[in-house]
Amino acid sequence: MNHKHDSNGSSAAPQNVAKAVVTKAGDVFFFSEQNGDLPADNQNGFGLYYHDCRYLDVYRVKFAGTPPNVLVSASNRGAIAEFELTNQQLEVPGGDTTVPAQTFGVHLQRVIDGEQLTVHDVITIDNYDVQPHELPLSFEFESHFEDIFEIRGLHAKKIGSENKPEWHDGVLVLSYSGADGVLRRTEVHFDPPPIKTSGNSAEYQLRLNAGQREQLKISFEIVETQKKPAVGKRLRSKPDEVAHSIDRTSHEWLAGYADLESNSVQLNQVMQRSLLDLGILKSELDGHHYFAAGLPWYGALFGRDSLISALQTLAYEPKIAEDTIRLLAKYQGTKNDDWRDEEPGKILHEFRRGELANLNEIPQTPYYGSVDSTPLFLMLVGEHANWTGDLGLFKDIRQHVDRALHWIDHGGADPNGKYLSYASKSSKGLGNQGWKDSGDSVMNSDGSLATPPIALVEVQGYVYRARLLIADLCARAGDRKTADRLRSEAAELREKFNRDFWVKSKNFYAIALQKDNKPAAVISSNPGQALWTGIVDDDKAQPVVDHLAAEDMFSGWGVRTLSHKERRYNPIGYHLGTVWPHDNSIIAAGFCRYGFDKQAVQILESIVSAGQHFQHARLPEVFGGFSQHDFAVPVRYPVACHPQAWAAGAVPFMMSSLLGLTADAFNKRLRVVRPVLPRFVNELDFRRIKIGDSTIDLHFKRTSDGKVQVDVVNRKGSINVEVEQKQEGLKAA
Repeated sequence: MNHKHDSNGSSAAPQNVAKAVVTKAGDVFFFSEQNGDLPADNQNGFGLYYHDCRYLDVYRVKFAGTPPNVLVSASNRGAIAEFELTNQQLEVPGGDTTVPAQTFGVHLQRVIDGEQLTVHDVITIDNYDVQPHELPLSFEFESHFEDIFEIRGLHAKKIGSENKPEWHDGVLVLSYSGADGVLRRTEVHFDPPPIKTSGNSAEYQLRLNAGQREQLKISFEIVETQKKPAVGKRLRSKPDEVAHSIDRTSHEWLAGYADLESNSVQLNQVMQRSLLDLGILKSELDGHHYFAAGLPWYGALFGRDSLISALQTLAYEPKIAEDTIRLLAKYQGTKNDDWRDEEPGKILHEFRRGELANLNEIPQTPYYGSVDSTPLFLMLVGEHANWTGDLGLFKDIRQHVDRALHWIDHGGADPNGKYLSYASKSSKGLGNQGWKDSGDSVMNSDGSLATPPIALVEVQGYVYRARLLIADLCARAGDRKTADRLRSEAAELREKFNRDFWVKSKNFYAIALQKDNKPAAVISSNPGQALWTGIVDDDKAQPVVDHLAAEDMFSGWGVRTLSHKERRYNPIGYHLGTVWPHDNSIIAAGFCRYGFDKQAVQILESIVSAGQHFQHARLPEVFGGFSQHDFAVPVRYPVACHPQAWAAGAVPFMMSSLLGLTADAFNKRLRVVRPVLPRFVNELDFRRIKIGDSTIDLHFKRTSDGKVQVDVVNRKGSINVEVEQKQEGLKAA
């Protein structure tokens, strides 16, 4: 993902959305200020969105011409948001001369019906005074139907035409005739009808007796069609019914996932919020579910993000991983197309469905500028099979697996080189195509930018791990020849990698090899992800861990993306020194793989602690890299996505790593390898873990000698549990 820079380095428009309230159901989401409004001329992307289009960008409520004060707002229920408002001192013409502040209590409940593409705002007004009051209410609505790439400042204004607001039988219609032939429309419904309407506004005149309550309902219905439809006179959904359905769906979502509960309130809060956020971000395309990357900027299918989120949550529910694999296989690259950075066998980076995509003004139709989506795709295929014990998916998509392997061997920017590398060919493509995809994220120690073609350190690890995992599946499917070849290639890659990427003067791996195989020798978080894959030689693991745990890399809230000693370090630079929860989760998994459990626990504890400082214990996409010694709270990144899929997957993944859950469903066993608990947890239950066709509940307890005891509490099926306790001095797995 890349929301700070486009390929030309121009800045995006939004400046700060750190405290925005996000509500989402299906492909519809509402991104508002804390009072529920969408301010006029807002530059921060607030709005009602569907299919990459902002269907509403101004929504203002005023009491006697005065905006309300917000007391509290919450969106912890995903598709439902709650706002508690009150009035400022009001001057009411024609009625009371003055109404004191805090006379009225105003509760706004926002409910999204994702199936019917409708947002319901239920506004309940209480007169808390002992005398009656007049209350004039006014509402203003606007929509310019911008594409999200316009809002982010990445593309010039589109060429469709906005239509004048119209009223039809009490329904306000805002519409736009797109240059792509699509008519986009927002219908605003009122219950009860307003007493006055004009242009894009509506007015009410309420009289509330002492202690009286009144309720208004305003609903926004999205219509996207290629022909002009009749205006709907009756809404197809009711807010109370939708709210009940949302609550039921949330409970069903959690019930379908493994449940982790401990004696730590902190950990429980972050875990539940993380799983609920993944439920919010669950989206559907062509009948397959996947995790959309994040809101508001990335409410779409992203290869890398959707794959990593699925990898992070395999121990909790493997079904969405299968859907993600099948969906990405469907859109696998088939030809050479420089505009979209597409090559045969390549897995997509990003898929958009808005006006600019329809007009081919942007390459995200889909866009393939990701060097790591393809090996991550293969890794997920292999890891999914380990959890399910089923070769069916592998056999179904075998041709896609072979194409992906062929692209890794013969595609990329340097098909004759030793390593998988990238260099964008698209005029609107990404300059950097790893997970750190901002234009300035890969650099040399003198601060100069790396020169393409660029081979990232962690990507070689992905390739190594992908080959080994697919080799295992090939062997199980009877294809010994391919299995032997892939294992041989993996061993050869590991040997070359540890020779060429290792920088002796730094006692660390380069972030990348660039043109002419020159190392980009900076201290970054990337080698931590290489640990996760097992490509790192045993004797090099210790210095890698030491670097990542040192003060210049570890902020106290997590591992930074770049050392604060490097020239380009910036604690609020997108990839230049910030802390990313998902990056930390992968690094922690790497620490566990090589036996550095103490350091892995430190990462988990820091991320969980940071989560307590964000609303609803929701981990954002990224936060500032400032030291915990400098500030008692983590510093928000101004335009970070929240919720965000791989941030939501971070703590669940770290817990499954620390507890040592290693699936071997083909052999009907679950290995629990050197389980450890964070210091604030003494007992923990991990329920409904699915291995193949079995389900198991485990109880973890810290014993008096500091070890972790593992007990099988419940078992359905024939799965065996093998506990391998910590071995002293172990440094590699």
